[in-house]
Amino acid sequence: MTTQASIRVGIIGVHPDRGWASTAHVPALQELPQFRLSVLSHSRTEVAQAAAQKFGFDHAVSSTEELVNHPEVDLVVVTVRVPEHLQLVTAALDAGKSVFSEWPLGMNVSDAEAMNELAAARGVSTMIGLQTRANPAIRHIRQLVGDGYVGEVLSASVIGSGITWGEEIEEAFRYTLDPSKGASMLHVPFAHTMDALGFALGSEFLSVSGTLATRRPTIRIVEGREVVPLIVADQIAFSGRLESGAFVTSHFRGGLSRATNFHMEINGSKGDLLLTSPVGYVGVGGFNLSGAQAGENLHPIPVPGEFGPDENVLIGNVKKLYELFASDKMSGTRQSPTFESAVNLHRLINAVEQSGGGWRDV
Repeated sequence: MTTQASIRVGIIGVHPDRGWASTAHVPALQELPQFRLSVLSHSRTEVAQAAAQKFGFDHAVSSTEELVNHPEVDLVVVTVRVPEHLQLVTAALDAGKSVFSEWPLGMNVSDAEAMNELAAARGVSTMIGLQTRANPAIRHIRQLVGDGYVGEVLSASVIGSGITWGEEIEEAFRYTLDPSKGASMLHVPFAHTMDALGFALGSEFLSVSGTLATRRPTIRIVEGREVVPLIVADQIAFSGRLESGAFVTSHFRGGLSRATNFHMEINGSKGDLLLTSPVGYVGVGGFNLSGAQAGENLHPIPVPGEFGPDENVLIGNVKKLYELFASDKMSGTRQSPTFESAVNLHRLINAVEQSGGGWRDV
């Protein structure tokens, strides 16, 4: 695979007009010469053919089996809903293909561990869609912290907004209201944010405490104005201790706030860093980074490689994640998050779910 001019990509479940694959993955890959859009699949042949023609894929197939065994696929990309991940990722790994799975990797810790162990047994490369790690602001914070800008990290405080899980929701996201789909506020924006914070600080969570609550009993579907029960948490209160000794607190709220939507503050012995965003977390919107050391007032800090004013952050984060994967394949580095990263995050989320306000080891 590393000797080829480009990494040939096969994406499972691509629709020409909707879905995360067509919204973020395909546009990102189209801009990267390291990759080739080789094969896509959809259960309906006519949809697969329409998507292939629209996006410029070489081949369209109608089954996962055809895609994962196709001779012109090096990397299988799984962007469908979480309950299908175990079956699809397993099929790709059994075919000896590298796999990029969107987060969450599985429905639970055991599923994620099983896929990680199978990947190791097959000796193939993996990547998990924790694209917030590739965000330029998060990566620059990691460098600043590593270079000693804040000194010893004492604590970090996070306020976040779920964007979804507020007063109303689009029909396309109704599935996020079903706990059995594995795509709640806890599993998506909160998990992405805690993963990004741990990455930026260069330390894993050692123990956590979490309280989950549902303050809105119902939520309204935008298109038809239907009012349905809200049975997943729209409030998350979290505390955590990192292996470095730093203490983390966070409050995530459903919907969007009229005040603060995202605030990540890192307090150190020599300085402070502040990352803000107009939306719920830096994975989906713009960002502003500022900082100060002893004797300074808080001031803006330029972010190398930050997105341009017209660049879509969603696509940009995914694009930068693919760039890390390509670099890893070419140079033998390990910059991109792997299935092992996913297992660690699944363990963190599971500990939060099980804590009931008490402390649990991760």
